[in-house]
Amino acid sequence: MRITGISAVVVNARMRNWIFVKVETSEPGLWGWGEATLEWKTKGVTGAIEDLAVLLIGQDPLRIEHLWQIMHRQYFWRDGITGMSAISGIDQALWDIKGKEAGKPVCELLGGPVRDTLRYYDHLGGGSLEGMYRTSDPEHFAEGVRRSMERGFTAVKAMPIPVSELIESPVTLQHAARCVEAMRLAAGDGCDILLDLHARTTPAAAMQFGRMLAGYNLFWYEEPCWPENVDALVEIARALPFPIATGERLVTRWGFRELCEKRACAIVQPDVSHCGGISETRRIAAQAETYLMSVACHNPQGPVAVAATAQVAFATPNYLIQEVVRNDVPWRDEVVIAPVQVAGGVGYPPTAPGIGIEVNEAEAARHPFQPEVTMACFHRDGSVADW
Repeated sequence: MRITGISAVVVNARMRNWIFVKVETSEPGLWGWGEATLEWKTKGVTGAIEDLAVLLIGQDPLRIEHLWQIMHRQYFWRDGITGMSAISGIDQALWDIKGKEAGKPVCELLGGPVRDTLRYYDHLGGGSLEGMYRTSDPEHFAEGVRRSMERGFTAVKAMPIPVSELIESPVTLQHAARCVEAMRLAAGDGCDILLDLHARTTPAAAMQFGRMLAGYNLFWYEEPCWPENVDALVEIARALPFPIATGERLVTRWGFRELCEKRACAIVQPDVSHCGGISETRRIAAQAETYLMSVACHNPQGPVAVAATAQVAFATPNYLIQEVVRNDVPWRDEVVIAPVQVAGGVGYPPTAPGIGIEVNEAEAARHPFQPEVTMACFHRDGSVADW
């Protein structure tokens, strides 16, 4: 069996262009799907997929580790987030092929399920653009938590920390605290609250906010500053009373190495569509396990990434909880056959061969590439801010 074709299917989902990767083989009817979605980098990723295809056409798709090494090392220049996203999508598709060829779900090939259920957390508003990024009123945050709990979720992530100044003012700090207070009052003790700072904050501002929020029993405090500055993350982690989560913008085990060595967080968040695919996520998780750190993969992408990530989650002992988006576009589940079901905020071990889904290419073609919605953010003085 040989690889005969590698192509990208781009599906516009408003805030993201989902990049589905199809790897075809010489075996009739046998192909694999992966996802390499990377917001605002769509053409860069699809171009990188084309570059990698030159190396892989004619190769045996079942030699996954060998092919991963070829993609990562053969072109001399190490890939950043764009190239690694391309590798990630292809790697997922290769695992899909291997699982289908064996007639088993990928998690079985990774050693078998280590848990009976997988806990999912919801996004405020189900992950809609407005619910996540354009909510600023305390009551909106409270109502979002209530709606998630009505759907059976026992954990909700939100972004009550605004686009922030280098050092924040009392009025901004107090408003953020009121938003978190409203969420906690709505949740009671029956729902965990996860706060995402989106690296909008400097270490100093992150600690300012964190000290204001210390009494609300946060499940985690995500991306409090740029992940490149590991020593700053260490400082934040030592200063605040709740777990730090980070890693969505890091790639490969080498990108996570210093984070683990310095115990700069409690939860690592590799993205199966960015960090190097299923293969590399497993290695990152094993590395984190040696430092008693948990894994909770970043996963706000499309339905193919949800399926691939679930395979990793069920086979990873130190997996904590899984991100899921359900309300970014109303036709989300229509572009795949047999999407992952998240009933009541809980998932169950996959049983279908491969990663468990197929892309409905006819339905996907109804949503062709368009430029994503941009998120331009600026400080009060007009200087550029992180969104």
